[in-house]
Amino acid sequence: MHLFFNLSLIIVLLFFSMLWTDRLNNMGSIKIVATLYFVLSFLICFAFSYPIHEGFLFDLKNIPLVISGLYMGLGPLLGLLTICIRGFYGFDNGFWVTATLYGVISLTLWRLSPFFLKQSSNQRILFSVGLTFLFSLIQTVLELIHLPYHLYDLYFAFLFIQPLAVGMIAYFIEEIYKTIQLRHQLLHTKRLEAVEQMGAAISHEIRNPLTAAIGFVQLLQMENISKENRLQYLAIIKKELKSAERVIQDYLTFSKSEIRLTESLIVHEELQQAIQLLQPTANRSSVQIVTIFLNEITIMGDRQKFHQCLVNIMKNAIEAMPSGGVLTVELESSPTNVSILFKDTGAGMTSEQLEHLGEPYYSTKGTRGTGLGMMVVYSIVRAMNGTIHVESEVGVGTTFKFTFISLPTTLDQKEIVENVNNFVMNQ
Repeated sequence: MHLFFNLSLIIVLLFFSMLWTDRLNNMGSIKIVATLYFVLSFLICFAFSYPIHEGFLFDLKNIPLVISGLYMGLGPLLGLLTICIRGFYGFDNGFWVTATLYGVISLTLWRLSPFFLKQSSNQRILFSVGLTFLFSLIQTVLELIHLPYHLYDLYFAFLFIQPLAVGMIAYFIEEIYKTIQLRHQLLHTKRLEAVEQMGAAISHEIRNPLTAAIGFVQLLQMENISKENRLQYLAIIKKELKSAERVIQDYLTFSKSEIRLTESLIVHEELQQAIQLLQPTANRSSVQIVTIFLNEITIMGDRQKFHQCLVNIMKNAIEAMPSGGVLTVELESSPTNVSILFKDTGAGMTSEQLEHLGEPYYSTKGTRGTGLGMMVVYSIVRAMNGTIHVESEVGVGTTFKFTFISLPTTLDQKEIVENVNNFVMNQ
């Protein structure tokens, strides 16, 4: 019972040490915590030693000694500590037996540690248990030789409690080590995914303006094009190439999706520009774009990113109607909010698809899509303090509703920015 109580204290201390290491990411800090655990466990074993006869004590110090000696190479340190502590009980026969025994044990553990660490996880557990049983057996035999009487129940407990405890602690250490390795692998994988995602996002976001530019270049190659149309197409091409250049610059400088609400945007004008850009794409898919703009409504945001958001959402809607259909773009307003509705008559989405909409690499287009376009839409709308509500029915179509803070157009830009900032602070 005495030895089991001592073991329970070691296990409780191990539990708190595991909680501590779980909060650490630095391997050096984890080693410091592990060293403290073994030293404290070692001292606890001495504090709860069981006196058998004058000069003879039974304790569980082999547990922290074997584990720390094999896993961390602390055998000589704890072996020397054992001899020094035993010296406080007197320099009798028991001291010299302890000094000899633990001098040999500590040096053996120190020499075996490099070999031990090269083994597999299961082999390390079995090796530490077997070695502990061997040391316990040697110590028990020495006690049998020197003691005038024998306590066989104590010998039995001493022989089996220590290997059992070493097996438990070794198993916990192996599991902690596996967890740390998995954590590092997960972190490395996430970093690689971030690099891949950035590359995919760059290619995806550049594709939109380049596709538009290529389309207008093809129109410029027509022989009967008027000078007025030629100049208009050249202006659009220049604008889209500049947009692509800005996207590249943003990602090369690792810019975040932060939006400074410093530009007042007339919503219906921005929508008209996006529609004009996508009109050739809509015509090729036999998609009719219907607009319902009642009032002149102003919001705050970044013009280029807002334009990018509108192009992405309408391009997705057009692609959802490969056999033709109607895309309705409608503006709704209230004294405080403005809503932009995009209604298509495409294939629609299931409830499961709606739940994952906006997640990286999730696309309703299967292998033909990356999901990054919709992710960018969600990111931009949220950065502009807006919300997105989606309704869809398979075979009927999908409606996206963007809601932003609306501002009176009579205010100047400084007053608009102040109003937006006050509104956001209050929210």
